[in-house]
Amino acid sequence: MPGNSRRRGAINKSGKGNPTAGSGGRRRQGLEGKGPTPRAEDRPNHKLYKMKNATAKREQARPKRAKPGEAAEWVAGRNSVLELLRATVPVHALYVAEGTDRDEKIREIFKLAAEQHVSLLEIGRIELDKLTGGAVHQGIAAKLNAYEYADPQDLLDLAAERDEPALILVLDGITDPRNLGAIIRSASGFGAHGVVIPERRAAQITAAAWKTSAGAAARVPVARVTNITRTLKQFQDDGCMVIGLAADGTVDVADSQMVDGPLVVVIGSEGKGLSRLVGETCDEIVSIPMSTGLESLNAGVAAGIALYAISQQRG
Repeated sequence: MPGNSRRRGAINKSGKGNPTAGSGGRRRQGLEGKGPTPRAEDRPNHKLYKMKNATAKREQARPKRAKPGEAAEWVAGRNSVLELLRATVPVHALYVAEGTDRDEKIREIFKLAAEQHVSLLEIGRIELDKLTGGAVHQGIAAKLNAYEYADPQDLLDLAAERDEPALILVLDGITDPRNLGAIIRSASGFGAHGVVIPERRAAQITAAAWKTSAGAAARVPVARVTNITRTLKQFQDDGCMVIGLAADGTVDVADSQMVDGPLVVVIGSEGKGLSRLVGETCDEIVSIPMSTGLESLNAGVAAGIALYAISQQRG
């Protein structure tokens, strides 16, 4: 009958005007806001989630292969460890063998370690033998973390932050860490913004360099690069003049006309001096005049003299 007829396809509604059960309306509303179902590997109770977490833990536990010069350094022996702490070299932790006699040096080591907030760990003597590679440790050793090298651009940024013309030292073939430490100390004393060293066939920041720098290695950033010549050219592109210090230089470093603006000073090795490509890249080769027949100065001494002469000219 016309009063009971329904249009085909029409949806029955309840008295409240909502779609009736079976139309899908209420079910859709109930699912709103829950979002898509998480992937299996993202659900904590799923087997794939547990497998992914186990793999991640294994990767974290797996030892990473250190790059050359980036491994932690061990310094063994009472005298050596005591010298480190007296020079305030950053020590990660001290390791003491069980049963080690507490003599005067050990007591001073413990005192300095407490003052410098250095961790003190007691381990078995055999284990300490392994950690120090069989060195004569006398029952105590210090572990130094790998030095964090800067980027060459960081040195220019530091000069810009201080609103000063850049003064950067680049070391070409310096292999003695004590020379490196002495140069860093001079760099700190004369306001240099950093030191650049090559990654290979050159001294790195080791305990010996730290000690010789007398703490300056904590104040002067040291950058490490793979190619000195390429780095010098980049400094030149950034507006720096590059002068090389060599015994056969034709200009007295005190008379150079290139030191007023942003400057890079290259220090060669004591024996070989500047390498050929580095020398050719320099804008000028300068020297330190000497009245005797001495062929060359120690690299650390030469760097100090050159920096003094430059500071005098900059006034």
